[in-house]
Amino acid sequence: MLPSGWPGHIWLEGRTSVHLQDHQPRPSHMPRGPAQKTGEGFLNSAMAPARTRSVMILADAVEHGWLTPEGKPIRILDALCATGVRPRRWRREVPGQHRLRITANDLDENAVAWGRASHEAHPVGDGHDWEIEAGRFARDCEGVVEDGIHWVEGDARKLMVQSPHQWIDLDPFGSPVSFLDAAIQSISRIGVLDVTATDTAALCGSAKTSAARRYGSVGIVDSYMHDDAVRILLATIARVAAMHDRTMQPILSLFDGHHVRVTVLLKRSKEEASSLLDSIGYRIRGSPYHFSNTPEGKYSGPMWTGPLFDADIAGRITTERAIELCGGRTEDVPDYWSEVDEDHANRELDRSVRHISESAELLSGDHLLVAMDGLGVAAGIGQIPSAKKILEKLHSNGFRAARTHMPEPMFATDADWETVLELVGQLTEGSS
Repeated sequence: MLPSGWPGHIWLEGRTSVHLQDHQPRPSHMPRGPAQKTGEGFLNSAMAPARTRSVMILADAVEHGWLTPEGKPIRILDALCATGVRPRRWRREVPGQHRLRITANDLDENAVAWGRASHEAHPVGDGHDWEIEAGRFARDCEGVVEDGIHWVEGDARKLMVQSPHQWIDLDPFGSPVSFLDAAIQSISRIGVLDVTATDTAALCGSAKTSAARRYGSVGIVDSYMHDDAVRILLATIARVAAMHDRTMQPILSLFDGHHVRVTVLLKRSKEEASSLLDSIGYRIRGSPYHFSNTPEGKYSGPMWTGPLFDADIAGRITTERAIELCGGRTEDVPDYWSEVDEDHANRELDRSVRHISESAELLSGDHLLVAMDGLGVAAGIGQIPSAKKILEKLHSNGFRAARTHMPEPMFATDADWETVLELVGQLTEGSS
């Protein structure tokens, strides 16, 4: 039975045709802020870059074998899939489909029906299908497998505790904290957990009571609040993981537009889980900041003080790879799609991964994050040089430095703060 309002109108995200309900307008290219929720099962077009990166990381796991041994299946669950755009993109755009066991779940009946109808209208049709394993889900084998996706309409927590998965995606409307315990328990001996949080007022420090209640944290609204938000979410996941004897390794951790999105690798290890808590501390504001195990002065946290990226995996998240996996082919493009649409779509793919590969090595270790907006005052100069000139100056003096994927202009470097100020001052003197 087709869902109410079907077929709506079609949009292309990546290589996947998406049916939008009539009450939702065609998305603009490069959406920035929080999409307005226009009804249950709506498509949040501002999350398209996160879905693109999800496709890329899953493809990387299949290609490079860092998640499961070669040939072994990867059981993947989008626990809160809405209209199923992400699992449908996994199904269409990730190579190695014979290894993927994709489950798409949502509690909203119409959203699941809309996703299933979209999948049926635009099947992959490559013959890679699979059957639900006996005893892995409920006795009545809830849901149905259609063209390689297992569609389920049910409670995400119930589904997660019924079976282990190597990959779980949590993308709720708001905070993910109520789903973390069930998700981490459902992860196999080794597995990936993708988590989205849109309650950025709490994570960035402006909603102090919500921050304390949900994350046990304190935030400061300043240039570092978005990095704080990422690290506070990581610390929350790390603490819950440690309760279940699991260690956490960040793969890719970003603040993107209106949400925090982190991808972490979880492994079962009591010893490493105990030491994991050594990477949780506080950001102490100063010149410009440092991390500490204890709060002092003006601080934010507790938060994750360790790496934000995996250097190898994040280093392979490039524009070229994004276009290779997710760029629309001739057979994918709708009839109404113009050359301008195609160009804008490729620009959006580029924006989705911008600065990730070049900053991967720095953000996978100790680094200093420098906000461009405050650099002039700190250096005691009027107009600061361009970011390009500052990075070139740092490189020429033997330091690593790279722009970061942040809402505001920032760069990461292995130089210390005093060195950054000195080199910026030299640039200013040289141009006067």
